[in-house]
Amino acid sequence: MQTGNVTTPFGRRPVSLALIKRQQAVAEIKAGKSAEKWKVFRDVSAAMSLLGVQSNSLAVLDALLSFYPENELRQDVSIVVFPSNAQLSLRAHGMAGSTLRRHLAALVEAGLIIRKDSANGKRYVRRDDAGGIESAFGFDLSPLLLRSEELAMMAQQILVERAAFKRMKENLTICRRDVRKLITAAMEEGVDGDWEAIEGVYVTLIARLPRVPSAADVNAILEEMQMLKEEVLNRLENQQKANNRSANDAHIERHIQNSKSESLNELEPRSEREQGAKSSEVNHVGREALKAFPLGLVLKACPQVVDYAAGGAIATWRDLMSAAVVVRSMLGISPSAYQEACEIMGPENAAVAVAGILERANMINSPGGYLRDLTRRTERGEFSLGPMIMALLKANGLAQARAG
Repeated sequence: MQTGNVTTPFGRRPVSLALIKRQQAVAEIKAGKSAEKWKVFRDVSAAMSLLGVQSNSLAVLDALLSFYPENELRQDVSIVVFPSNAQLSLRAHGMAGSTLRRHLAALVEAGLIIRKDSANGKRYVRRDDAGGIESAFGFDLSPLLLRSEELAMMAQQILVERAAFKRMKENLTICRRDVRKLITAAMEEGVDGDWEAIEGVYVTLIARLPRVPSAADVNAILEEMQMLKEEVLNRLENQQKANNRSANDAHIERHIQNSKSESLNELEPRSEREQGAKSSEVNHVGREALKAFPLGLVLKACPQVVDYAAGGAIATWRDLMSAAVVVRSMLGISPSAYQEACEIMGPENAAVAVAGILERANMINSPGGYLRDLTRRTERGEFSLGPMIMALLKANGLAQARAG
């Protein structure tokens, strides 16, 4: 045990094992170690909350350091200061004696200084013949040198936490502003939803924030405020999607209304005066020939067209012709090309032709051009739907057999 460095305080002040341990640790300061005293003081000031000291305690420590003449705290020299309470009080901005003693005790308790009391409790220095310090009684500043690295780390920790706390408060301020303005906008613009209840949640969160909040307080409120912001944004996004769907439904409805007028032209044959006698004869022959192919057979040959039917089912020729209009648009076949096919082939045959083109869409570069070619060949009497349907039946049957 290092007995030469252990002293007990004068008078009624008690000694603790922790105090003895600190005194022993001072004797183990690495040889040649030094630290700039004001740098250490700044670290202590930054870490005061972790050390459990107050600003008045720092004022007393500042006064004690001012009595040490050197700028460096060094291991190889005595760093005991021995001012009287009157001198300390003056340098501590006129601090009262009782307050001074209380904060000196706080510095000792925090392990920043050690009392080195004389036999009678007085503070003084004894010098040798050469004028050097033989022994000094007062306040030993060695703990500051011993703990200089630890104090620097504590100060850095506080700085990091302070910066994080500042960012957290900034984030809360921004989040509060966002939520407040989003709720206001939703109310003013008449967005569906119980926005008064959401505003109540917002007000309750703000009311929970203390006047002087801690990092834990801010973090807890920030997390809940961010959740509230997310909920508000989700509601606004859902409302926007609903509005878009309504707009799309209205657009689709208008398209259907327009398509109906187009479909009447696309699906229904024109008068003989409009078409000419030759076209009328071809349409008559086409519709007569179509009777040889039941709708079920056509759908077996062209099953993909069902995916484009209203409700996903085709029960009548009218359903097939309606689905063909959708397929025509999807394949990029112009209305004029399809109209021409309806005029020459007949609307039912034109629908079957489009359904057949859909089945072979991956092998046809230009569906619109292909349909015009079929229309011209039909007009010349060179094209019949029979071979197309039979070829598609054969191909689909072979594909199903392979799949099976």
